[in-house]
Amino acid sequence: MNIYDIAYRFIEENKLDRDEYAFLIDRRNDEKLKSIITDEAVRRRKMYYGDKVFTRGLIEFTNICKNDCYYCGIRRSNSNADRYRMTEEEIIKCCENGYNLGFRTFVLQGGEDPFYTDEMIVRIVKSIKAEYPQCAVTLSIGEKSYESYKLYREAGADRYLLRHETADEAHYRTLHPEEMSLSNRKQCLYNLKELGYQVGAGFMVGSPGQTVENIAEDLCFLQELQPDMVGIGPFIPHSDTIFANEKSGDVELTLFLLSVIRVMIPDVLLPATTALGTVDPSGREKGILAGANVVMPNLSPVDNRKKYDLYDNKICTGEEAAECRGCLERRINSIGYRIVAERGDRQHTGTHKEEERIIT
Repeated sequence: MNIYDIAYRFIEENKLDRDEYAFLIDRRNDEKLKSIITDEAVRRRKMYYGDKVFTRGLIEFTNICKNDCYYCGIRRSNSNADRYRMTEEEIIKCCENGYNLGFRTFVLQGGEDPFYTDEMIVRIVKSIKAEYPQCAVTLSIGEKSYESYKLYREAGADRYLLRHETADEAHYRTLHPEEMSLSNRKQCLYNLKELGYQVGAGFMVGSPGQTVENIAEDLCFLQELQPDMVGIGPFIPHSDTIFANEKSGDVELTLFLLSVIRVMIPDVLLPATTALGTVDPSGREKGILAGANVVMPNLSPVDNRKKYDLYDNKICTGEEAAECRGCLERRINSIGYRIVAERGDRQHTGTHKEEERIIT
């Protein structure tokens, strides 16, 4: 296989098979290959979104979780976690603050906390949509039943983030307890798509035991799912997990994969994640330059930020929302892009044939 032929065919067709993805990733340090993929990713990103970078106001409203994922700092068996829950009033107050700062998407993220019943989630979503009808509400609260997802959608939820973390069954088993299943995770994503959500999936880069073949499997799954959003970021160990002594994921690999995903799904909403900014001080800027177009500043009360401790040394835990947004805005401007006060919906076009023929 000629790696450049594969790269140009990938640009032409927006897809590869599992072995070809693995071959591409294996040779990611080839400077010509990297340039071909990254340049095309940036071109496609600018074709759909210009120089715009969309913000998502992140509200981490509970760090209590019924699950025991082996890599996660808020897993239920971590007795060192300082647990909290936000009230409905506190959540709405965060939205008010965020709206005044220019946020037009609110992301309600939390552990799988049974305290928040379907009725409560519905009430919160309806309250936000009533107060800010032009804003998007994104939920990121884990695996639920089809019926629960339907209730949230009917209440007005626009988007749902549910990272699949790994699409390989054997690898999944090394990261999660027996009561959880990859098949259920995938089914949840398909249920969300069926219900009309803008759906986000994604995976950790460099998670313990991950192989190039695992990543290729992830890319094939995303290729099949065609999500509206893809969140990837480097794995970062947490000191209170069994993976405390593992290495963090590789920044350069993460950046290459951001470019690959942009080529695969040209109009995808692609965050430059907090994890990327944690591993590399310029990580979020590098992510934007690799093809990302979303950043997710934190709207949570400062007192809660250190407690939502998915991994060690998370950045921006001591900043007020205004500080966080202002800092990001300056940093994004410094690389030639701009943060905009828009919902930032995916720019669906039906097909990508026009740009497939324009190979630079």
